[in-house]
Amino acid sequence: MNSAEKNISDFYNSVGWESNQEVYEDTKRFEDLREIAQEYNHKCRLRIAKYIPAKGENMLDMASGPIPYPEYLEYSQNFQKRYCVDLSTKALADAERKIGDRGVFLHGSFFDIELAENLFDCAISLHTLYHIDKDKQEEAVRKILAVTKPGQPIIIVYRNPNTLVRYFVSPLRKLKRIWQQLKNREANKEKLYAFAYPISWWNRFRDEAEVEIFPWRSFFAPHQKILIPNNQLGKKIFDLLYNLEEKFSNFFVKHFQYPMIVLRKRELADSDC
Repeated sequence: MNSAEKNISDFYNSVGWESNQEVYEDTKRFEDLREIAQEYNHKCRLRIAKYIPAKGENMLDMASGPIPYPEYLEYSQNFQKRYCVDLSTKALADAERKIGDRGVFLHGSFFDIELAENLFDCAISLHTLYHIDKDKQEEAVRKILAVTKPGQPIIIVYRNPNTLVRYFVSPLRKLKRIWQQLKNREANKEKLYAFAYPISWWNRFRDEAEVEIFPWRSFFAPHQKILIPNNQLGKKIFDLLYNLEEKFSNFFVKHFQYPMIVLRKRELADSDC
C-alpha cells in the first residue's frame, strides 16, 4: 500500500466502520444527522439513482463500505450481482449481511484486484476517489472505465477544492481548531488523506468517455451544520437549496462542495477516431 491507502485502510479497519445501532462512526463524523437535514440528504442520495440503469447484470461498487444508507442499498436492486470492493473486512461483512448472495465481496486494493474488461453494466464510486493518492486517481478512473461496458454509466461523487463556502467557514474552523488544540482534544484524532483536483481535471477523460457533471450536494456536513440552523427556518433553507441546485446545476457544480461525475465510455470505434 502507498501511504494514502494505508491511512484510509487503518482508519476504516479500526474505528471508521464501528457502529452503534447501525450508525457508523464514519456517519457520525461526516454526515449531518439532524432531523431537519434528513429529507434533503435523502433527495441528494437519490440523485445517483437517476443515472443507474433500470436493470443490469453486474454493478461495481468501488470502495463500497458497509453500504451505510438505505438509498445506497437500493442502487443495485435491479442488478443480478453487486461487486463490492473495499479495504475493510468489517465493511464487507456488513455489506454481505445486507446483500447476501446477490453480492460479490472483494477485499483489498482496487488496483490489485483483477476484473474483466467490460464486465459491468454500471459502476459507482461514492466519496472514494479523493481519498486515493493524487498520483493514482487517474489510474483508478481509467481502470473503472476499462471494466465498465461502453455506454453504461460510471457515477462518481467527488469533492470540489474551489468552493465559495471556504471563504466564510475556513476562518471559523481555524479558530475552532486552535481552541481545541489548546484543550488537547484533537491530539489522537485520525486525519484522513484527501486530495481533490479542480473540476476541469475531469476533462482529461473526454478522450475515451462522455463526461457530464451535476451537483450532488452543496456542503461538507460539518459546514452544513454551521451554516444552516437547526429549526424550521433551516428546513425551509434545505428545501430552497435543493431546488436551486436542480435549477442552476452548472453554478453549483462550479462553486459548491460535491459534484457528481457521470462518465460513459465510448464504443471502441468512436474512441479511435
